[in-house]
Amino acid sequence: MPRAMNETERPAHPPRKRVAVLISGRGSNMMSLVEAARAPDYPAEICLVVSNRPDAAGLAWAKAQGIPAVALDHKLYSDRAHFDGQLHALLTASRIEIVALAGFMRLLTADFVAKWTGRMINIHPALLPAFKGLDTHARALAAGVRIAGCTVHFVSAGVDEGAIIAQAAVPVLPADTPGTLAARILTSEHKLYPLALQLLAFGQVRLDGDQVWIDQKVNHKLALISPIP
Repeated sequence: MPRAMNETERPAHPPRKRVAVLISGRGSNMMSLVEAARAPDYPAEICLVVSNRPDAAGLAWAKAQGIPAVALDHKLYSDRAHFDGQLHALLTASRIEIVALAGFMRLLTADFVAKWTGRMINIHPALLPAFKGLDTHARALAAGVRIAGCTVHFVSAGVDEGAIIAQAAVPVLPADTPGTLAARILTSEHKLYPLALQLLAFGQVRLDGDQVWIDQKVNHKLALISPIP
C-alpha cells in the first residue's frame, strides 16, 4: 500500500490572490466579497478597500473588519488622469493582483484600464448588454422585460462594455417597483460576485482578447425561465 503523506509533504495551497475593492458608498457588494473570503479555501483575500468619497459608509465597515481602507477624494485631484495615477500607485504599493469594482461610481481612464486589463472586474445590476449605465431597474420595468438580473464583467474602456464573466437572472413580478426589483437583484449580486471572483482567482476564467475563457469544469447547467411554463 502507498504510505500516507505526512503534514510536511502535503502540497501547499497556492497563495491567495490579493484583491482591492473600489467603492463609492455603503459597499454592500464589497461586504459580500469580504464575507466570502473568510472561508479558508477561498482563493482571494480582500487586502484593501478604496473609495473616491471620504464619506463612503463602506470605509468605516472595512476598517472595523481590520481591512486597510483608504479615501482618495477625487475632488482633490486636477483631472481623471491625476486621480487614476494616484490610485494605480496605491494599488501597486499594496501588491494588489485583482481589482474589484463594487459600486464605484467613477469613470476610469483608458490608460488605467489598460494597466489592469484582465485583472479588473465590475458588477452591474442588469443583464448586459441591456441597460448599461444608470437607472437600470426603472428602465427595465419601463421596457416591460420579464427577466432582469446582474452581470459580472471584465472592465474595459467603454462603460459596462467589458467581456461578460457571469450573470444571474431574477423574475420581474407584476407589482415590482424599481426598489423591489433592485432588492431582489441585489440578493443575487451578493451571490454572483463572490463566485465570479473565486473563478478568476482560481484561474478558471480569464480574458482572451475580447472573449472570456471559462474552464469546462465550471457548472453551466443552472438557468431561470420566467414565467415558468
